[in-house]
Amino acid sequence: MKTMAQLPYHYGVKVRVFPSTEQKRLIKRNSDASRFIYNQMNGMNNDLFRLKQVKIPITLVLNRIADLTERLKKPSTAISNIHGWLNHPDFDSLMKANAIKNYKTAWKLFRQVHQAGTPKFHKRGYTQTYQTSCLYSAKVTGPTMRNGSVRLNDNHYLQLPKLGRLRFRGLPSKILGQTDAIRIGTTTVSMDAVGHYFVSMQLGSEHPFVSEQSVVKSKVGIDLNLENFLTDSNGQVIDNPHYYRTIRGKLAKAQQKLSRRARRAKKSQRRLSESKNYQKQRLLVAKLQLKVANQRKNFLHHVSTALIKNHDLVVAEELRSKNMLRNHALAMSISDVGWRTLLSMLAYKADLYGRKFLTIDPRNTTQTCSDCGHVMAGKNKLTLADRKWTCPNCGIFHVRDQNAAKNILAKGLVTF
Repeated sequence: MKTMAQLPYHYGVKVRVFPSTEQKRLIKRNSDASRFIYNQMNGMNNDLFRLKQVKIPITLVLNRIADLTERLKKPSTAISNIHGWLNHPDFDSLMKANAIKNYKTAWKLFRQVHQAGTPKFHKRGYTQTYQTSCLYSAKVTGPTMRNGSVRLNDNHYLQLPKLGRLRFRGLPSKILGQTDAIRIGTTTVSMDAVGHYFVSMQLGSEHPFVSEQSVVKSKVGIDLNLENFLTDSNGQVIDNPHYYRTIRGKLAKAQQKLSRRARRAKKSQRRLSESKNYQKQRLLVAKLQLKVANQRKNFLHHVSTALIKNHDLVVAEELRSKNMLRNHALAMSISDVGWRTLLSMLAYKADLYGRKFLTIDPRNTTQTCSDCGHVMAGKNKLTLADRKWTCPNCGIFHVRDQNAAKNILAKGLVTF
């Protein structure tokens, strides 16, 4: 039986589910337990690190180091032995294993990338999430979406460990049509700040999830900018919809009202979780934010899918959004467009549809003439206000963003 990693094709789906009151209670308990186990792992590792800094060989310190080292060899058993409530039958055993796995993965990413920082304690919030895994019996020769611990009962109901039968919607028809050839991997159960519940599943298969697109012999470079959302090397321009700006005033008023209700509850010595007026307003703010996020995500999906399906090669500039956000004058506009999300979508959709997607160093792509290669420098260097310019070397007139897109494509073709 092949593991998920050994399967050649992978796909992720997120479906909305509609749990009962009892199932909602179980989701919350498992989410809280998952966060608790993650924080326990973080606490033990932090203690171990600090104790190892002690240079004097004190017996008490040495014993504590030995105890923590022993616990971290089998953390699931050690944490459950100390905190007996984790052995309650409400808890999914695979939730515990995944919480520990996620903590170890966070450390692995830190060592590889050194950008996100060391694992931090997870705070309690208005969202809930935990992970479980789909297990298959050793007797099962062909694991499918119909016969694991996480499985589809039919096209409307799925089965999850501890939660039982859940009604769902949103699974693509192309998945429903080939459930007998698909295996389910890690499964995430979550609730957003609005109170909607979702199940996300990692899927694997021996066969592609989508048919490869036919060769169209078209290559395109794209320039992402704030004047418009995107300009490609063919001169096509996609306007920036500015979803956040359209509700910015309404959202600001709603957040001010939320802040006033929080102060009023604090003055009356009431907990925010028990203040009904505060919770009503919090839900209103969350819905406004969710609306913007969904609009932006839908827009980015349409743009990325169109680019990948209509071109064999898509080349974009490698953006460092974190550095760009330090410019406070442009931070809001940069956050509103979702460039980094678009690049991520292009990367995975290129693999999915059998296309090629590259990112290149954007150095001088704006300042270079796409016809003769002349670089604008010194006093002639272009500023953000220069949207159109004429090359002083060859006299060709350029639209700034289209010229940059042509240079991006040229760089990509060199490395392709």
